[in-house]
Amino acid sequence: MNVPFLFLLFIALFIFLSSFFTVKQQTAVIIERFGKFVSIRHSGLQLKIPLIDRIAGRVNLKIQQLDVIIETKTKDNVFVKLKVSVQFMVVKETVYDAFYKLEYPHDQITSYVFDVVRAEVPKLKLDDVFERKDDIAVAVKRELNEAMTTYGYTIINTLVTDIDPDIQVKNAMNRINAADREKTVAEFEAEASRIRIVAKAKAEAESKRLQGQGIADQRREIARGLVESVDVLNKVGINSQEASALIVVTQHYDTLQAIGADTNSNLILLPNSPQAGSDMLNNMVASFTASNLVGESMKKTVKSNTKLEKKKIDKPEDTTTETDQA
Repeated sequence: MNVPFLFLLFIALFIFLSSFFTVKQQTAVIIERFGKFVSIRHSGLQLKIPLIDRIAGRVNLKIQQLDVIIETKTKDNVFVKLKVSVQFMVVKETVYDAFYKLEYPHDQITSYVFDVVRAEVPKLKLDDVFERKDDIAVAVKRELNEAMTTYGYTIINTLVTDIDPDIQVKNAMNRINAADREKTVAEFEAEASRIRIVAKAKAEAESKRLQGQGIADQRREIARGLVESVDVLNKVGINSQEASALIVVTQHYDTLQAIGADTNSNLILLPNSPQAGSDMLNNMVASFTASNLVGESMKKTVKSNTKLEKKKIDKPEDTTTETDQA
C-alpha cells in the first residue's frame, strides 16, 4: 500500500470526523459559513459542513455573577466602598444579539453599575445607605435591565453585598455605639440602685413600724401590770402614792441588778449611789403629796365658783316672780 493513498485516506477520515461536534448542556454554538452567520446549535451531537462551516463561538446560557466594587461619596461627605453583585444570563432566544451586538458584556455591566450607584449614593447619608441598600439594588437592576435587554441579556438580580466606609468612620461609629451601650448600662445600673434603695427604705420603715408597735405593746403591758400591782397593794392598806413610789424604787434596783449581771456592759446609770434610791423615794412621796394638795385646792375653788354662778342665775328669776305677783 503506497504512501499517497494512506495520506489521502487519513485526510478523508479527518474531514469526515471534523463534520461532527458536540454542544454541552446550557450552551449555544454559533455556526458561520465563510464569515457569515448560518445557525445556532444547542446541546447534543451536531453536524456541519467541513472546511466550509466553522464554530464562531460558544455562548454560556447559565446564570452568571459579576461582582463590582465601587467607591463613592455619600451626602454627608463620607467615602464608602460598595460591593454590588449582578446576576445575569443570556436569553436562549436572543443568543444572536448577545454574541454579535456586545463584545465585552462584563465591562458594559460594570459601567452601568458604576453610573447608577454614583448617582444614587450621593443623595443619601451614610446611615441611610445602610438602611436603603435594597433601594440602591433595585435602581441598579432597573437600569441594567433597560440597557442589557437590547443586547440579549436579562438581569436576574442585583445585590448590595457589602458597604465598607473609611476605617476612621468605622472607628467613630464603633465608639458611638459603645458610648450608647455604656449609657444604657449606666441607666439600668442606676435604676437597679434606685430599686435597692427604695426596697431598703421600705424594709426599714416596716421594721421601725413593727418595732414601734412592739414598744407600744410592751408599754401597754407594763402599764397594765402596774395597775394590777397598785390594786394588790391597795388591798393590803398601801395607798396609790406609796404603791407607785414602791414600784419605781423596785424597778430602779432591778435595773441596777441587770446592769451588774452583764460583765461587758458599758452603760452607766446616774445617780448610782446607795442613797439614790432613798432620795428618789422621798422625792416621789413629796411630789405626790404636793400634787394631791394642789388637786384638792383646785376642786374647792371649782366648787365655790359653781355655787356663785348658781346664785347669780337664781336671783333674777326671784325678782321676776315678785314683780308678776304685784
